[in-house]
Amino acid sequence: MENYNGDHDCIKKCEEHISKKRNQCQEVFSNSEQFQVHVGIQHLDKPYESTFFNGTFSQNDNVASHMRTQTGERNYQCNKCEKAFVKNSHLKTHMRIHTGERAYICNQCDKAFSQRGNLKTHMRTHTGDKPYQCTQCNKTFSDNSALKYHMTIHTGERLYKCDQCGKAFPKSSSLKNHKKTHTGEKTHQCNQCNRTFSDNSALKKHMRIHTGERAYKCSHCIKAFTHKGDLINHIRIHTGEKPYQCDQCYKAFAQSSYLKRHIRIHTGEKLYQCSECDKAFSDSGYIVKHMRIHTGKRSERPERTYKCSHCDKAFSVSRDLLIHLRIHTGERPYTCSQCGKDFTHSSILKSHMRTHTGKKPYQCSECEMAFLNNSALKKHMVIHTGERAYKCSFCIKAFSRKGDLVVHVRIHTGETPYHCSQCDKGFKHKSHLKRHMNRNKHTGEKINNAVSVTHTNEDKNNVHALLKAMQNSAACDSSCPKV
Repeated sequence: MENYNGDHDCIKKCEEHISKKRNQCQEVFSNSEQFQVHVGIQHLDKPYESTFFNGTFSQNDNVASHMRTQTGERNYQCNKCEKAFVKNSHLKTHMRIHTGERAYICNQCDKAFSQRGNLKTHMRTHTGDKPYQCTQCNKTFSDNSALKYHMTIHTGERLYKCDQCGKAFPKSSSLKNHKKTHTGEKTHQCNQCNRTFSDNSALKKHMRIHTGERAYKCSHCIKAFTHKGDLINHIRIHTGEKPYQCDQCYKAFAQSSYLKRHIRIHTGEKLYQCSECDKAFSDSGYIVKHMRIHTGKRSERPERTYKCSHCDKAFSVSRDLLIHLRIHTGERPYTCSQCGKDFTHSSILKSHMRTHTGKKPYQCSECEMAFLNNSALKKHMVIHTGERAYKCSFCIKAFSRKGDLVVHVRIHTGETPYHCSQCDKGFKHKSHLKRHMNRNKHTGEKINNAVSVTHTNEDKNNVHALLKAMQNSAACDSSCPKV
């Protein structure tokens, strides 16, 4: 086999070759490398060795294939899409995407893949092997692409930008899927409910609604999830991990969506504008609640099939009934380690613990107020949304809180549950009784002791029964035919 040991020798040998076979072709080349490759591929029958890369080939096809990897030339084009490849073998592998062929089968779980590399990566889910480690936080991953994507959390890098709206993404596939929101393209259809999706992964996630599959199980508790992302977010409850930090006040959050919502407190941004009035909100949930003022609609409650055998209460979830039963049994399995107080539910204990720590994790997205628990935040939010869900059936008044409606109804019913122990006068409000005690200078007893009529469970049930009767009466007035 003849060896070409440099550009000079290459040109000399090729000139001799061309002079002998002048009629073979009339190709002209701009440099010696292209000339050398042409001769090796087209005119030499012997094995060929390249001078500017390491490699010896016994067939001209192999030389041509190898040269394309050097030049980037892509001669093999897919007839289904616009992709082109350097090698025919690469095109064949790509075609499996269109044909659906999955030649590589996992011997552990029978999952099949179109490429050997994908099977190799998948096998690590069985072995637990995670060879790719993040240099920033030491987190490990089963494949390099997952590590690269993870690194964008630390770098904030988003290379793939949408030319329609300017939104940027860390992955090209994310950009590709995003672009379909502009074109409206939805090629993947669910065979159960005919809903369409822009990509196959979105369809797969949706299918779990029909199958009920919850493949992602928490190793800390019995909870399971349909989406991997939901499991990752849930695990942070156990680990306390909060990877998303505000660069303005350094507050940290477990989810990126929480951080985005929080950032709006600093920027004052209110994306959600009411179409009926000038009010705007920073969170989509708040505008939904606010819109009920204009529409008069209230969200439908799920059917309450789980009924308490001790009282008339019913629940839509069995777990809620079990928790409720502790009121009747007196069971309080959750004890505070600080003060020894017992509670019926873990969430109540968790909320109580904040009275010791002073922590207020529930922050209003409209102002800077923070609260110990979510229910307190919800009550506060009606200040911003203006929602008045509790309507009086005797008059047109409506209230944002149930307690305010209960007090108001006493105007119509004449109920006076607060009685003075000195003169037996009755009052609708506790504050009115206090004022009476101070004005009349009743002495000898504390105001609290002056309340001779206490709120027993029976009294509360009577009030709730009255409210229910009012609602039923109002419903009948609007739906029953006039006589």
